[in-house]
Amino acid sequence: MKIRLYGDPILRKKAKIVEDFEYIQQIKEDLLKIMYLEDGVGLAAPQVGISLRFFAMDDGSGPLIIVNPEIIEHSQEKEIGEEGCLSLPGIFEDVERYKWVKLRYQDEYGKVQEKLFEGYSARIVQHERDHLDGILFIDHLPTSVKRRLSTELSKIMRMRMEEKK
Repeated sequence: MKIRLYGDPILRKKAKIVEDFEYIQQIKEDLLKIMYLEDGVGLAAPQVGISLRFFAMDDGSGPLIIVNPEIIEHSQEKEIGEEGCLSLPGIFEDVERYKWVKLRYQDEYGKVQEKLFEGYSARIVQHERDHLDGILFIDHLPTSVKRRLSTELSKIMRMRMEEKK
């Protein structure tokens, strides 16, 4: 299991609903281990080549596995904060996100949960959930910023191609 970089087609696919929770039990520790080793606060399954709707996160209050998440409510207010992504190494930009989101999801055992995430936690949840729909944080950036990043994005794609050799 390794982190997929920008340009990998799996990062642009809509991930499938999780039905096999035994599989989640088998791989959740690997997902968390990679997230912590890479100093991440979240890691979505597609980022390690698994096209299923789940992610790991740790906002500082301990690890959490989120499966089949749906945002069922969100604030009207948005806030801007810096984001990075393990699939886009070295790129950090300001992104506008909802201040809070209410999430309905299943835990790693399949039990349905509802939880309100605020501030930094809400940002992590929105960023990771986007991955499950094939959306990267750079997709939220203005065209002018994307143009400015084009050289860096090309470098990441070249890194990816070198890894494939």
